[in-house]
Amino acid sequence: MTHSVTVRVPAKVNAQLAVGAARPDGFHDLANVFLAVGLYDEVTVTRAEALRVTCSGPDAAQVPLDATNLAARAAIALAERHGIAPDVHIHIAKDIPVAGGMAGGSADGAAALLACDTLWSTGSTQDELLAICAELGSDVPFSLVGGAALGVGRGEQLTTVDVGGTFHWVFAVADGGLSTPAVYGEFDRLTAGRHVPEPTASAALLDALRAGDTTALAGALGNDLQAAALSLRPSLADTLAAGTAAGALAALVSGSGPTTAFLVADAESAEKVADALLTSGTCRSARAAVSPAPGATVQRQ
Repeated sequence: MTHSVTVRVPAKVNAQLAVGAARPDGFHDLANVFLAVGLYDEVTVTRAEALRVTCSGPDAAQVPLDATNLAARAAIALAERHGIAPDVHIHIAKDIPVAGGMAGGSADGAAALLACDTLWSTGSTQDELLAICAELGSDVPFSLVGGAALGVGRGEQLTTVDVGGTFHWVFAVADGGLSTPAVYGEFDRLTAGRHVPEPTASAALLDALRAGDTTALAGALGNDLQAAALSLRPSLADTLAAGTAAGALAALVSGSGPTTAFLVADAESAEKVADALLTSGTCRSARAAVSPAPGATVQRQ
C-alpha cells in the first residue's frame, strides 16, 4: 500500500484576463488565457491518523493550515465522494508566491487532489478530478492540467490552447499580498455606471501563442484587473516601469496581483531584467521562469 505521494504543480500567469460585469451571484464572467510557468510548489500527502496541513518555504507563515486551505478542502472533497476519511498529513513546500496572483493556493489544491487520488487509488477520471477542481475554485482546474488554456465562465471551463514555442518571463514579487475579492471589488467600483463589454479572448494573442511569436504576444497581453490592482497598490506602477526600462517587451500585473509579470526575449534578457528589478528596490524578489509548463504531476510515490 502506498504510504506517501508527492505532486509538483506550476504557477500560472494570465496572458489575458478579460473581465465582465459582476453577475447576480457576485462572480464575473471571464475570458482567461492561462499559461503555466516553471515556478513550482510540491505537495506531499502521507497517511495519518487525522487530517493536518503543514507548510514550508517563502512566506509559509501566510498560508492557512486549517480546513480553509484549498489543499485540505481538496482532500476532504475527494474523500467524501468515495466514502473514506481524509486522514492525511498534507505538506506544502512553497515556491510560488503567496497571495501573489499566480494561483499558488489553487495549485496546492490541484496537487493535493491528484496526490490523494493516487494515494487512495480512487481511480478518478480526469473529468471527475476537474469537476472537483471547479468546485474548489476558478483557477484550480487549470492548475491540474497546466500548459496553456482558455478559461471561460468563472475561468473554470477550459479549452486547451496550442503554443508554438517557449516564452521567457520575469516575475517581480511584491511585499505583502492582495486579496482577490478586494481587487474584484475595486474593479466593480471603478467600472460602476459604465458599460463593461462581454469578455472575449484576443484572436491576436491566441495567434501569437500558436506561432510562438514573443513580439506579437507582447503586443497582445492584457489584464482588466490591472487598474484595480494599481488603485489598491499604486507602488506597483514603479515596478512595472522599472522592468520596462530594463528592456522587458511587455509588463503587466499577474492576475489580481500584486506580483508583476514581464515578458522578455530570451534567458539572457530575463537575467538582465531580474537584476534591474532587484536593484530598483521596487520589489522584494525577482524570478525568471519559462512557459508553458506541465500541470500537476506525480513526482514520487
